[in-house]
Amino acid sequence: MHTQDVRVTVRINRELKESAETLFGYLGLNMSNAINIFLRKTVEQRGIPFPVDTNSQGFGGLCSSEVTKIFNDAVEQGIAYKNKKGLPVARYDLDLKRAYLENADGSRDYV
Repeated sequence: MHTQDVRVTVRINRELKESAETLFGYLGLNMSNAINIFLRKTVEQRGIPFPVDTNSQGFGGLCSSEVTKIFNDAVEQGIAYKNKKGLPVARYDLDLKRAYLENADGSRDYV
């Protein structure tokens, strides 16, 4: 953790957590990375980065595949931005079960 990082605790359904962790793992992320991406995108757009209303079920009437696409697009945009700037990208090694930073030169710094 960085010196300015803080811990946030939330309660979520166990099945939702496990499903999300599986999806994030396929994307090379862990839960913390994914939540940080969501929060950064929310702040950047000054609102939830996908439609949400009280008149629809789910995420603003979007099906899970649409939400997944929006999330994946946001992740890809974040990675492209970091690559363009030569910044490291946070990833997760499923085999080692460890997070790491992938540097612009392809090297990894495990955390």
